[in-house]
Amino acid sequence: MSSRWHGIDEFVAVATLGSFAGAAKQLGIPTSTVSRAVARLEAQVRTQLFYRTTRKVALTESGRVFVDHCRRIIAERDEAFAALSASGEPGGELRITCSTALGEGFVAPIVQDFCLAWPQINVTLDLSNRIVDLVAEGYDLAIRTGDMSDSRMVRTRVASRSLYSCASPDYLERKGVPVSVTDLARFDCLIGSALIWHFEVDGADRAFRPKGRWRCNSGVAIANAALAGLGICQLPDFYVLRHLASGALVEILPDCRRREEPIWAVYPEQRHLMPKVRLLVDQLKMRLGAALVAL
Repeated sequence: MSSRWHGIDEFVAVATLGSFAGAAKQLGIPTSTVSRAVARLEAQVRTQLFYRTTRKVALTESGRVFVDHCRRIIAERDEAFAALSASGEPGGELRITCSTALGEGFVAPIVQDFCLAWPQINVTLDLSNRIVDLVAEGYDLAIRTGDMSDSRMVRTRVASRSLYSCASPDYLERKGVPVSVTDLARFDCLIGSALIWHFEVDGADRAFRPKGRWRCNSGVAIANAALAGLGICQLPDFYVLRHLASGALVEILPDCRRREEPIWAVYPEQRHLMPKVRLLVDQLKMRLGAALVAL
């Protein structure tokens, strides 16, 4: 690489990790080397990239713009080197983000097999219910559900899921059974990370804002609360299908169940041709839907 671009690896590492010491540890070099490399890069581009204090490091406005370009340069450089490697196999870093439950139960096993098949690829799988900015945070791929409108992203449908509204037989015996979406206002609703519940009535989407005294951002905890008889929940199929099959939970308003929601593989536009991304998306398309159906 031209000396003009020396320091971009150090710059991106500091921006990603939020500290020079963290970047040095990740890169396996002294902190002083990272600091000098970033200083030379700032001199080269003639602008300050970081605000530095004794307690924190933060990107300047110019730094926020520049880091996206540098991440693309690094990714494309690594792909070019991988294409010319002796093995001819794709390599480099692959950063993926996915919601916790879907990731733990279904995506992680697919990614594990992907790692075994492609040993030149280093994978980071971040399981979080936080909506990640893929471009700003340097992710290659996200697994997401529902509607997608970000024009910076490419999306590929890899599977689908259904939302089930259900409660325990004991709760329904004590409280009765809702007969309409509006009727849900009389019942105890178990509220998870989704603050709006979705139904389909007479072919049209119908939204309902649940109210209740139990809230938790864990789908597993919400399902357990429903099993304990605390109220009605609305959760994706992979949380509740086995409980519905055993009779421990009972679906309510089945005629109002919304049509299946797509599960997307989402990635920044500039990465849609990267072999490592394409290969993993292909694996997700082949296996994720089948894994969800097999519940």
